[in-house]
Amino acid sequence: MIPAIVYLVAITVAEVVTVFYMPVWGVVIHIGVLVAAIFHSALTSSEHWRQLALSLALVPLVRIISLGLPLMSIPQVLWYPIIYAPLLAAAAVAMRALGYKLEQVGLVISFRSLPIQIAIALTGPVFGIMEYLILRPEGAVGGLGLGELWLPALLFLVTTGFVEEFIFRGVLQRGAVNAFGGWGLVYVSLLFAIAHVIHYSALDIVFVFAVALFFAWVVNKTGSLMGVTLSHGITNMVLYLIAPLLF
Repeated sequence: MIPAIVYLVAITVAEVVTVFYMPVWGVVIHIGVLVAAIFHSALTSSEHWRQLALSLALVPLVRIISLGLPLMSIPQVLWYPIIYAPLLAAAAVAMRALGYKLEQVGLVISFRSLPIQIAIALTGPVFGIMEYLILRPEGAVGGLGLGELWLPALLFLVTTGFVEEFIFRGVLQRGAVNAFGGWGLVYVSLLFAIAHVIHYSALDIVFVFAVALFFAWVVNKTGSLMGVTLSHGITNMVLYLIAPLLF
């Protein structure tokens, strides 16, 4: 458990340094965590720690890629596929290296559980409005017309919805649960909340942790990422596209 806490603290320090002090040094710390996690995975004799350490390497990679790519001259709507495509590839490589099957990381669709997954998806608008009231971000589009909304909405669903859920509630949660049992859900939720330090809001971190814990519990119970992917994507659609134009 102690190495997991060390990783958690190191990632927290990296995020705080990145957001509040100097991004370059924050990225350097993230790179150190990434390298340490890969070496830890390669050298440990414990299968559970091999799984968790390699999965943890995906967390600093999120910030390294998002800050390391030259995006300023590119339209903001294209930032998401550019950032999340390599993250998706990295998560898929980690999944294959760890020998996980599709059902072990929630990549299954059960028509029998479809009503439950739809009900979970419908939490998205509620979470989106709640987080908007906390953060009050500026809108990402100028109107509510279909022509303006469809592309950013689709990108939110595929990137922050599917890719982030695949990383955190799929690959990483599988390793954490294998290592710590039910406490793995809490551990992954803390990591996900820490990644939201970038919003400069302690209240948002608490809110995101609660939502992440709910998502983690849902995936653990249902074995599917479908509902939480939809809920997560819809949350960000409401937060950045719809709520700023309505409130």
